[in-house]
Amino acid sequence: MSDVRHVLVLPDREAAEEVAQALGERFGAGDEPRVIRDALAGEDDAEDAQWLVVVEDPEARLDGAALDEFVADWDGWREAY
Repeated sequence: MSDVRHVLVLPDREAAEEVAQALGERFGAGDEPRVIRDALAGEDDAEDAQWLVVVEDPEARLDGAALDEFVADWDGWREAY
């Protein structure tokens, strides 16, 4: 079993929560994606935060290009690791 993780970066909490919910519907993601607030370095203002949706994909079933296209609908992107 590999340790594959996709991190989707979104501009706000609402978009992140919508993406987390839609992931299961679109891709049949098994585990519940985690929504995490990521404050930018040195910033305390909530408006200066990105929101991350972390998707565990231990079987590497999710296609990176499809996730890129999917998250772009919410003005987000996928971080490649």
